[in-house]
Amino acid sequence: MPADQLVTKFLSVDTTALCDADKATRVMDSGIRARSATSRILGPAYTVRCRDDFFGVLRAIESAAPGEVIVVDGGGREIAYAGELFARGALVRRLGGIIVDGGYRDLAYVRGCELPIYSRYVTPMAGRTSALGDVQIPVTCGGVPVAPGDLILADDEGIVVIEPDRAEALLDAAAAVKQAEAAIIERLNAGSHLGDGLNVAEHTDALRRGQPSTLKFLT
Repeated sequence: MPADQLVTKFLSVDTTALCDADKATRVMDSGIRARSATSRILGPAYTVRCRDDFFGVLRAIESAAPGEVIVVDGGGREIAYAGELFARGALVRRLGGIIVDGGYRDLAYVRGCELPIYSRYVTPMAGRTSALGDVQIPVTCGGVPVAPGDLILADDEGIVVIEPDRAEALLDAAAAVKQAEAAIIERLNAGSHLGDGLNVAEHTDALRRGQPSTLKFLT
């Protein structure tokens, strides 16, 4: 599916719906939080692995293609792997965002930046520039594996990682979840109870009998 169609589909859902559609979805640690004015991301991962040295991140920003998301495995260390200049450089290259399992700095600029930026820490202390770092290799970021080209989707709820070939089906499933939720919200606004839109009674009975059951929307 073309990238613009994926973006359109993602705009109609959110990461909560994606996770409801597939409980096996990879979700990054909630300690990695949005630092910028924009939080929504959809793009392929351009991966970096480095430790206490940010030169690999610079190399990634200068090498990634427009729309790609820089995903930095910084080992969760409280060292800044990027700051204002890197954010500005990524904007010039029209990248899709920067996610750092480590530190970010220059929040005076980053808070108003339109490039989505996530990090585990905010710290003024930058790393060194004496190691190449590793780019476009499988990494771990926010406690989950990320391979080059994996699709990164993020919003105010968090960051999820999915295989590109599953994106269309998962986004469609998430859209169905949102539609079902909208129907329940409409009923609640009209004075109905949650049990009128969910199989609460049947699910309760099944669990009491020790039978497998799933809480689901009623159509």
